Amino acid sequence: MRSRKFVLFLLGLFMVIPILLYFWISSLQLANPSTTISSLIVVIAIVAILAIVISVAIGIVAQQVRNIKLIFVSLAYASLAAMVLLHGLALPALLNEHLQNSYIYAQLGLMLSSVWLWLSSLSADHRLVRWLTTKKTLLLPSWCAVLVVLGTLIWMFPNYHLLDFMYSEFGKRLFTLSILLFNTWTVYRHLITYMASRFSLQLALVYSTGWMNTAQIVLITTSPSNLGWWGYHILLFLSVIAVTLMIIGEYKHGESLSMSIKRLYRADPDGWIQTYLTPSVKDLVIKTETKDAYTAGHNYRVTVYALKLGEELGLSSTQLKSIAQGGLVHDVGKLHIPDYVLNKPGKLTDSERKLIEKHPVDGYNMCKQVGFMIEELAIIRSHHERWNGTGYPDQLVGEDIPLVARVTAVADVYDALTSSRSYRTAMSHEQAMSILIEDSGSHFDPQCIAAWKKIVEDEKRFFTEILSTHLDMKRVLS
Repeated sequence: MRSRKFVLFLLGLFMVIPILLYFWISSLQLANPSTTISSLIVVIAIVAILAIVISVAIGIVAQQVRNIKLIFVSLAYASLAAMVLLHGLALPALLNEHLQNSYIYAQLGLMLSSVWLWLSSLSADHRLVRWLTTKKTLLLPSWCAVLVVLGTLIWMFPNYHLLDFMYSEFGKRLFTLSILLFNTWTVYRHLITYMASRFSLQLALVYSTGWMNTAQIVLITTSPSNLGWWGYHILLFLSVIAVTLMIIGEYKHGESLSMSIKRLYRADPDGWIQTYLTPSVKDLVIKTETKDAYTAGHNYRVTVYALKLGEELGLSSTQLKSIAQGGLVHDVGKLHIPDYVLNKPGKLTDSERKLIEKHPVDGYNMCKQVGFMIEELAIIRSHHERWNGTGYPDQLVGEDIPLVARVTAVADVYDALTSSRSYRTAMSHEQAMSILIEDSGSHFDPQCIAAWKKIVEDEKRFFTEILSTHLDMKRVLS
């Protein structure tokens, strides 16, 4: 509780300080407006270049780690970069354009980035987000083309009546209200998610979006002839820096970015897994396995097994990526189960079993807020479904169960059977295989079991090594 209060205190502090500084700076008299505007152009160029670099970097990382929220953040900063750059070019001191153009670009930069950041705050299973996810490879180039066309049209037709409306007092107020509403919702949703998951992306977006709100207020209450005008550009700079630092801290690797991307296309289970072990994901996995001490290393082993099975079945690289990430956190919902139930040595009561059976939905609800793709969410939610429809939580039948979840289910049960639990000792490989084969067509997809049997026959050494070491996650991550 103290940690949560401290986070809220820091959040409030860093949101209030820029507002106070703005009012103080606005009270000062500006001696040389032309010099200030010339200096502003330099600041604007820095912000625009930073935003461009960040949007590209985030876009690459988003594709690499399969995070839809990162894609939306990339588009937000691409929007900001394009419009801030045009905002600078349209300053009267540079090209003698009317101030209206400069304002319109600044306003659109905040509006468009606010919409994309708002989208990043929605759940991954939201209808609009699901639709955009299907277009994810085209989003960045398509949106960049839209920005080019939009910027060009505004430049060529500065007296268009819609632009006059945006520059009117009513238009300014309407856009300000819209931006404040979008951003306030975004701050609220990301703050709630951060409190639950401690993913650093959410906290960075809280600060970044909050500063954009303040920047909007600065934009409509001051002008280039006032020192307070600097506040708009400085706040945008802080917004970009906040996300920059998050990206560096969360997604940096010891290898080059190009090598990291190439690694995604190699049939190396450990390489795939390491790609998705960002600090936040590592923290979730360790917390899960610390809570359920009898399954130390379970998430790692399940992911390795499932990747092997997926490769044998000829799954696509996209499906294998979803297994690599979804497998690591498939049991994260166990964080919501009381310890006395999770580690109970005896038989569970009906109410205790219901608590256990909630963990796929709890994990799904947590991970859909932090940007996991639909395929990963399917693994988290459906890895306890059964082929004959007697599983949980949705009683899906046969091929209604997502294939990546069917694959993970085989790996999950095999590792559970060959691991010691609070209520029984580990089974041998042979005993576990006997149960899997017996349950083919009832618990498991027969096609998955057939492929699993082939792996066991062809790669006996692989299973021997994993069963003998039984790695726990802390050693894997060290």
